[in-house]
Amino acid sequence: MNFNEKCYQILKTIPKGKVTTYKAIANALNSKGYRAVGNAMNKNPHDTNVYPCHRVISTNGNIGGYAHGTEVKIKRLKSEGIIIENDKIDLERFGFKV
Repeated sequence: MNFNEKCYQILKTIPKGKVTTYKAIANALNSKGYRAVGNAMNKNPHDTNVYPCHRVISTNGNIGGYAHGTEVKIKRLKSEGIIIENDKIDLERFGFKV
């Protein structure tokens, strides 16, 4: 299984209403390839309902990018009950440890 596929397997574990970070996924894979995780999320070829790449954000709580656009990412996160204040997500409240 390549790096991207390992990232996608971790994605499947993030429950609705929770987020994790690019860094947390990289760390779970014993890597410092945080940007590589971001690239994997951007190239996610799977159904995003099963492999929810929109649930991955920056370590500082910023939304981060999304292949379908940031506004779509924000809409999806809000529809799952995640509160976004000042363009950030509270990782203490909504974070999920992978």
